[in-house]
Order: sequence, then structure tokens, then C-alpha cells
Amino acid sequence: MQAKAITKYVRISPLKVRLVVDLVRGKPVGEALAILKYMPHKAARDVARTIKSAAANAENNFDMEPDKLFVHTIFADEGPALKRFMPRARGMANRIRKRTTHITVVVDDGEAF
Repeated sequence: MQAKAITKYVRISPLKVRLVVDLVRGKPVGEALAILKYMPHKAARDVARTIKSAAANAENNFDMEPDKLFVHTIFADEGPALKRFMPRARGMANRIRKRTTHITVVVDDGEAF
């Protein structure tokens, strides 16, 4: 049985989030949250929030044991980018893309195997 949580429009670049996401893939939920708690990255806070939400969904909606849960699938997709302009010399402008991310977490209890 699997439970899922998605956090959308997080104002961090997907590349930065993927650095954090790769560290917790396949780990038990408790261990993943312990790793994220002491990481200095801003993205760790949002990834931890999403993992907690997926674990709560598993416990409340599907009656899974919270101690047996592990991070089955986790990925960070690119969301829409906010487009801003930076004035440059001689009346020109450069585009600044402020990227957003969608974080998806699927937790599993491992009993289906």
C-alpha cells in the first residue's frame, strides 16, 4: 500500500531540491526526517514537510503503521518560472527566471512485496 503527498510551487530551484531529495530516497521515514533536520539547505525544510504529510496520509487514510514506512519514491519536478527583468546598460534588459518546484513523495509500508 502506498500513500502520496505533493507540495507545489515551492520557490526554490529544482536543481537545489534534487540535491536534498537524492539523500533520502529509499530510507525509512524516521531516518529521512533525522537526516533532513540537520541539513543546512533551505530545501530540506520543504522536503521534510512533504515527507511528514505523506506519512500522515498513510497513517490516517490507509491505516498503515508509521514505524514501517519508508520513502518509496521522491522527486522534484520543475514548476512554472516567474519571469522578471533586470535593467542593463544602454536601455537593454535581461530576463531573470525565478524557478519553482513541485515536490512529490510516495511512502510505502513494504508489505506488498
